[in-house]
Amino acid sequence: MYSVVPPTVKCLTRIWHPNITETGEVCLSLLRERSIDSTGCAPTRTLKDVVRGFNALLSDLLNFDDPLHIEAAEHHLPDKEDFQNKVEEYMEHYARG
Repeated sequence: MYSVVPPTVKCLTRIWHPNITETGEVCLSLLRERSIDSTGCAPTRTLKDVVRGFNALLSDLLNFDDPLHIEAAEHHLPDKEDFQNKVEEYMEHYARG
């Protein structure tokens, strides 16, 4: 059903991120079947768009205002440095482990 229905994307490596749960669910607008802001799934989107969107989510597209992983987003507010330390701790333990 892809291109009519968005693909399922799951992050297999645990990550401390406001838009990715610790079980890997991903919150990315172009993965939504319906979207009020026209950024959701569309037949014109390619898998390359999905990969680019996911890559942006991991680099500069963090959304702390509408998080999927509320604990991570709330951790960022009072102590950005401690948040970054936890991100790095997760990377060391789960991505390089």
